[in-house]
Amino acid sequence: MNRGNPPGVHALPQWRRFRFPQSLYKYGWLLASLAFVWWALDVLRIDVERLPGIFERLGTVLVTRYWPPDLNRIAQPDFLASVVDTFQMSYVATVVGLVVAVPLAWFASFNMTPSRRLLYPVCRLVVMACRSVHEMIWTIVLVSVVGFGMLPGTLAMTLFCIGFGGKLMAEAVEAIRKGPVEAIRATGAGHLKVFVYAVLPQVRVAWAGISIYTWDVVFRASTVVGFFGAGGMGHYLRESVQRVESREVAAIILTIVAIVIVAELLSAWVRSRIARALA
Repeated sequence: MNRGNPPGVHALPQWRRFRFPQSLYKYGWLLASLAFVWWALDVLRIDVERLPGIFERLGTVLVTRYWPPDLNRIAQPDFLASVVDTFQMSYVATVVGLVVAVPLAWFASFNMTPSRRLLYPVCRLVVMACRSVHEMIWTIVLVSVVGFGMLPGTLAMTLFCIGFGGKLMAEAVEAIRKGPVEAIRATGAGHLKVFVYAVLPQVRVAWAGISIYTWDVVFRASTVVGFFGAGGMGHYLRESVQRVESREVAAIILTIVAIVIVAELLSAWVRSRIARALA
């Protein structure tokens, strides 16, 4: 007896997607991925059997060589001055990098660039070049060019900021709504006025968050570029490693972790305040 339909009315068959081919493709890709991982482990000669005891060995090394940390080293005035230098290096690099990244993001956005034949490919290439090279590689190259000190570190962080911030800002511009842009263009406005009055109001919140996040990433990187001769806290980390002063290394690493955590909390607070102010 059909209780869901009136007497004399038969239930209509329900349409269902035939999922066998899709399921076959999905599980086929999964099996292929697992097979590739197994093949890569075999080719790279990675001994997986050593992994279960890695945490025990790590704990033994930390207790015997790196504990307790030498807190007297991080309390010295020269090290505290290097912390301030690291903050200054990241701040200068972020400000200069973002000043350069803003016009590059405008010109490198496909939907808003004034010239798709010239400006777009050139600016996109600049952003990709700055972003494709790791900041540590930039530091090594610039140290060999201009020598040791804060200058190569600041320049390396600036180039990293241009690539990192420029890409994110350009993607934010490419995701804007076309309505305000067409409305401003209908008044006869040029490229600059369209960008100022139609693009910036849509991306200002995103750009503010990108700017703070860029400084956060740049500061994390600036804590270790000194390891390659660019000054800051990384310089003292390199000296301690070369002297095999493991307890000094532990103290400096803990200091870097603590400062990065504080910077993360500060950047999150600033992002939330800016988002509420500009919303």
